[in-house]
Amino acid sequence: MQLEIMPRKKRLSAGRVPLILFLCQMISALDVPLDLVQPPTITQQSPKDYIVDPRENIVIQCEAKGKPPPSFSWTRNGTHFDIDKDPLVTMKAGLGTLIINIMGEGKAETYEGVYQCTARNERGAAISNNIVVRPSRSPLWTKEKLEPITLRSGQSLILPCRPPVGLPPAIIFWMDNSFQRLPQSERVSQGLNGDLYFSNVLPEDSREDYICYARFNHTQTIQQKQPISLKVVLVDELNDTIAANLSDTEVYGAKSSRERPPTFLTPQGNASNKEELRGNVLSLECIAEGLPTPIIYWIKEDGTLPTNRTFYRNFQKTLQITQVSEADSGKYQCIAKNALGVIHHTISVTVKAAPYWIMAPQNLVLSPGEDGALVCRANGNPKPRISWLSNGVPIEIAPDDPSRKINGDTIIFSSVQERSSAVYQCNASNEYGYLLGNAFVNVLAEPPRILTSENTLYQVIANRPALLDCAFFGSPLPTIEWFKGTKGSALREDTYVLHENGTLEIPVAQKDSTGTYTCVARNKLGMAKNEVHLEIKDPTRIIKQPEYAVVQRGSTVSFECKVKHDHTLIPTVIWLKDNGELPSDGRFTVDKDQLVVADVSDSDGGTYTCVANTTLDDVSASAVLSVVDVPNPPFDLELTDQLDKSVQLSWTPGDDNNSPITKFIIEYEDAMHEAGLWHHQTEVPGTQTTAQLKLSPYVNYSFRVMAENSLGRSLPSEASEQYLTKAAEPDKNPMTVEGLGSEPDNLVITWQPLNGFESNGPGLQYKVSWRQKDGDDEWTSVVVANVSKYIVSGTPTFVPYLIKVQALNDVGFAPEPAVVMGHSGEDLPMVAPGNVHVTVVNSTLAEVHWDPVPLKSVRGHLQGYRIYYWTDQNSSKRNRRHIEKKILTFQGSKTHGMLPGLEPFSHYTLNVRVVNGKGEGPASPDRVFHTPEGVPSAPSSLKIVNPTLDSLTLEWDPPSHPNGILTEYTLKYQPINSTHELGPLVDLKIPANKTRWTLKNLNFSTRYKFYFYAQTSAGSGSQITEEAVTTVDEGKMAMASRQVDIATQGWFIGLMCAVALLILILLIVCFIRRNKGGKYPVKEKEDAHPDPEIQPMKEDDGTFGEYSDAEDHKPLKKGSRTPSDRTVKKEDSDDSLVDYGEGVNGQFNEDGSFIGQYSGKKEKEPAEGNESSEAPSPVNAMNSFV
Repeated sequence: MQLEIMPRKKRLSAGRVPLILFLCQMISALDVPLDLVQPPTITQQSPKDYIVDPRENIVIQCEAKGKPPPSFSWTRNGTHFDIDKDPLVTMKAGLGTLIINIMGEGKAETYEGVYQCTARNERGAAISNNIVVRPSRSPLWTKEKLEPITLRSGQSLILPCRPPVGLPPAIIFWMDNSFQRLPQSERVSQGLNGDLYFSNVLPEDSREDYICYARFNHTQTIQQKQPISLKVVLVDELNDTIAANLSDTEVYGAKSSRERPPTFLTPQGNASNKEELRGNVLSLECIAEGLPTPIIYWIKEDGTLPTNRTFYRNFQKTLQITQVSEADSGKYQCIAKNALGVIHHTISVTVKAAPYWIMAPQNLVLSPGEDGALVCRANGNPKPRISWLSNGVPIEIAPDDPSRKINGDTIIFSSVQERSSAVYQCNASNEYGYLLGNAFVNVLAEPPRILTSENTLYQVIANRPALLDCAFFGSPLPTIEWFKGTKGSALREDTYVLHENGTLEIPVAQKDSTGTYTCVARNKLGMAKNEVHLEIKDPTRIIKQPEYAVVQRGSTVSFECKVKHDHTLIPTVIWLKDNGELPSDGRFTVDKDQLVVADVSDSDGGTYTCVANTTLDDVSASAVLSVVDVPNPPFDLELTDQLDKSVQLSWTPGDDNNSPITKFIIEYEDAMHEAGLWHHQTEVPGTQTTAQLKLSPYVNYSFRVMAENSLGRSLPSEASEQYLTKAAEPDKNPMTVEGLGSEPDNLVITWQPLNGFESNGPGLQYKVSWRQKDGDDEWTSVVVANVSKYIVSGTPTFVPYLIKVQALNDVGFAPEPAVVMGHSGEDLPMVAPGNVHVTVVNSTLAEVHWDPVPLKSVRGHLQGYRIYYWTDQNSSKRNRRHIEKKILTFQGSKTHGMLPGLEPFSHYTLNVRVVNGKGEGPASPDRVFHTPEGVPSAPSSLKIVNPTLDSLTLEWDPPSHPNGILTEYTLKYQPINSTHELGPLVDLKIPANKTRWTLKNLNFSTRYKFYFYAQTSAGSGSQITEEAVTTVDEGKMAMASRQVDIATQGWFIGLMCAVALLILILLIVCFIRRNKGGKYPVKEKEDAHPDPEIQPMKEDDGTFGEYSDAEDHKPLKKGSRTPSDRTVKKEDSDDSLVDYGEGVNGQFNEDGSFIGQYSGKKEKEPAEGNESSEAPSPVNAMNSFV
């Protein structure tokens, strides 16, 4: 009978334990409850081969359990070890562990030997393995005299290490005096035995400090060999004496220094054998010499090398196979190859095996009268021998037990009784080792007991397996049944899985699996039961996973991770980077649902994983972060194929920083002509790392390369080496050649000179040639230095010339240049325009006509005609020191033009002049004309002074621009009541010589609005408006004060408040309707009595226009109030000359100096007044009411 006891905590997650692990526990060793009588079981012991540090106390472990608790004894080298007689040896209380105190006075070597522990109680005795105790050793190298070694270059060499034998074996490595490891390669490498092998030596191998070191890890010590000196010389450097002393058979010079095929340095010969134990690492080595250095290959002759267990070390010279087994036995072949030959070496591998378990003996718990068996099966190569012991004594000499029978690797028990209890040892051994297994037979009679805690709660995620424990014990073996709820039959295996250890498995738990389950254990001695509870939880899910991100270095990135979980579970969300913890950096911030990485750097790239854990399950989701940036600069620029006019540039791209390079930009610097200035040369695709560059002659080139990707351009690379191209004749001539005279008798020839890069060679000059276009003269030429102009003197005035400029240098001339046409210098025109006459169009506009001048008299390029005009000073009302002249230019050959912006009712004088590139010609005779009267501007100001009960006095200033003789003023006014309604309009005519007028018989305490404008014979001018209020009647105010006694009554105050509130509500309603486009009574009143201010006068007849809703004026609006001084300024607007003239518009003083652009003024119409068009607010309306 074999039982499995599985203690559990009160609250378990049945779904968290993988099923395969759970079921593996069912076949583990038997655990009997410690409150029951049982033989000893060894629970802890030291390893079989126990190497101890001789500087520390020796601790040999031996621990065991049993009931009653076992006692311990030891043997040493096969005889009883009496620890009481050795004061340095003690045993831990309650345990069998030995402590040997050698740190005080003992020596570890004294206690070397084979130790074995026995744990014994009344039911039997268990024994430990044979523990071989040995102190570690780290001996020194024996002293030896090492002669310096001198070799010819190319010879092979073996530097022996031969370390001292230590325990455990030392780790070997080669270093120099500075404790720097010597570099190793395919040519120079260390063998498994520690020797240093040279396939061939080179002069750079010469040194005096080849030192072999041995490190003994157990004692943490390092020992070193005496340094070895090596000198490698070329054959030519050897003198005859040294050459004569070198023997071809000497160990350090056995091979020729010439090129040769491979030869194995180790192992020797064509074949060798290798034996290895199962489970160890198989290491095969082949090191060959030769020149050039051979390359090593490995094959298995009768099979293939295992894929996942094969590794190549030491530059392919060592083949390693891990966890070697009998199947790895066979023939392995190493192949050494160089350009001169190939050699082979075959290694026959045999894998032996120390004993290993097939079935280790297991504890037996039997009830009286039951049968059972102990089985001990092991394998090995050679096959191990099985022997049995009982309570540590060979079974052949142990007390006889009639219930047992030995049959090779099996002991059969039948009808056992309590005295059959004992501990049996199985020993399986061969020449490579042994196995020792303890297994007890415990005869008990026990009713069932359930070891799983009562009311254990299992919580399982839906759709996962649920495993409900029912760990039990009993002898004889109880039977187990499971029930769900309080009623019903036992659960069957068509839906559930009933395991032998009592566990109930629900393969796919659903919500309806929730409930109480009862486990019942029965044997012939009784029955036991236990209830457990199962809850099914919703799985944890990541509903918003982090997404792949590509960000630029230095920016901020965030990953989102939203988790949905069962409401009874509390999740914990953690973030990982590349399956490790996040860097401990303040740039990483974890909020509830996201991870934020600020100032991203290259090292931040990788896989970020969001892991959501609950007590029952965990889920994860990952996203990759790619950190991108502009590329790193290219490097290793190289110039090849250097020709006169081309060169090949190659480079190595820098890191693309995770964004593919799309193109390379190549720039050049001309260190001879423009040092420090880089120019664009060409571009090539990002897949190209070479470019064929076209070059110009006589340039000292340097090149640099920049890489570009989707994020931008890299920094420039380091400049390439300089490359100076040969000189050649210029291949182009100067551009923008022109010929213009600066004086009437010269021709200035100018051009844009070639730059140094375009000169193509030293000694850059220009050949300048010219001749008259209409003559038969030959070309006149002159060679000038590297300048940009040449002046030809003594030319006729304004004559066309043919010009050409050719570049040349010390090598030769540029191609024939193109011919351009120019003119010699201009002079002032000689003739004034004739037949000038003026037609007046209206009061502000006149038209001028003139006859053109002969073209020959222009003596230059005709640019146009210029009109000077000014008002006659005698008829001007302003005294000026100089007459202000205005100027208007008309381009080309035009013979008429319009003069806009004239002042009405003015006397004007004008003349006309022709203009060329040199300047103006003489003026035509002056012509005088007059402009008629026009409408005046608005009065300059309007004030209301001295208000009384029934009168108001108006004062004004005349218009600043009367534009004629004023005939009269017109005054219109009308009252405005408290509801914004306008009263009847009164119209008055006032003589032109008046500047003050008093209105009488007005209503007291009334607001009036006034409209005022002047008139000439041409019509009415612009109007000016103002508002004023007559004063209050004091008599009525006194009467109101006598009624204060009524007004102070409470009922009267309440009534007034109610009326005021009602009016306020009505005003708000009106305001809302007003905004929606409705009409007020005010509007209807205005329709019946139009407001002259918002009805503009027509320009020609002075009548008023239509009323406009869009220009609605509210006289009581705060924004419509006039300034406190009751004056209103007129508003002017510019009248541009662009509508009339061409070219330059300007003004000139009498001396001809420019004083600015002329602009006329135009008065605004009354409909364009400044009153606001906004609707009145209820507050303003209420203020008006009060």
